[in-house]
Amino acid sequence: MCRVAIVQHPPVVLDLKGSLSRAAQLIAEAAEGGADLVVFPETWLPGYPSWAFGLAGWDDSTGKRAHARLLRNAVTVPGPAVGVLGAMAAEGGVHLVIGVNELDTRTSRGTLYNSLLFIDDAGRLLGVHRKLIPTHAERLVWGQGDASTLKAYETAVGRIGGLICWEHWMPLARFAMHASGEQIHVAAWPDLPEIHHLASRHYAFEGRCFVICAGLYLEVDDIPAELREASASAFDQAESDVLLPGGSAIIGPDGEFVTPPTSGRTIVFGDVDLSRIDGELQSLDTVGHYNRPDLFRLTVDRRTRRHVDWIDDDEIEPPPQRPTAKEKA
Repeated sequence: MCRVAIVQHPPVVLDLKGSLSRAAQLIAEAAEGGADLVVFPETWLPGYPSWAFGLAGWDDSTGKRAHARLLRNAVTVPGPAVGVLGAMAAEGGVHLVIGVNELDTRTSRGTLYNSLLFIDDAGRLLGVHRKLIPTHAERLVWGQGDASTLKAYETAVGRIGGLICWEHWMPLARFAMHASGEQIHVAAWPDLPEIHHLASRHYAFEGRCFVICAGLYLEVDDIPAELREASASAFDQAESDVLLPGGSAIIGPDGEFVTPPTSGRTIVFGDVDLSRIDGELQSLDTVGHYNRPDLFRLTVDRRTRRHVDWIDDDEIEPPPQRPTAKEKA
């Protein structure tokens, strides 16, 4: 049995240091509640850039300032913030999955990725998943991930993987993750309307796994003042003080709720019994007996996509030298 905690509190938006401090309190609270696995929603560190939908105009100065601030508060992997998160997980004795805005300084100066970090209860980074396709105006903010991050990780509480938001509408990505042998799947979202719960329940039924469906809780006052109007318009919540109500849930391998959708500023707890999976596999195993590999084939190229391949002089084998007259003699 694995006890799961979904954190449904807002971050300190666009403030990495402040958000890490808040995460420490929330992870400790989840651990005190008996959690073995703690899950945070999409890009919780340091916040989902909802303002991009309202500030998508060419050369918008407010959008540029917000993006610059997001870059300065992004998470590098590996990096100091990952070390801090690892220490939190180890101190609480919990496994941790958390959504971050990731800056890959090894390949660029300014490209962000929408990523999930997977950290075990000893504080070790197991891996990172980068969202394959940013959706709509998100393409102003994030680059595209590759299949090198499309995998699940063996842990003491089960085999854990995850996808982000509309990746759950990508049939081949779903199939690849089912083939990775997930037992616990993290479905990270910003908002959770009924259609997103439908996608999460479908994933659980199709993959015969538990789905931890994590949504953000965010109020207007949690957003910097100059970004509030644009953020509110992104979620059609211009008349409400609550931009995102949460709605996090835990779904069983039969597609039914183990913990129903819960709104509000809270931590959502629920228990996952992995032994249930075996019984559900009797009728449906989408990568096993309910698959037709003689008819359908999926190839997943998990090689890392590099932006630049550097070839320097010291890496090129020098051409053979002609022997001198003395050497010939």
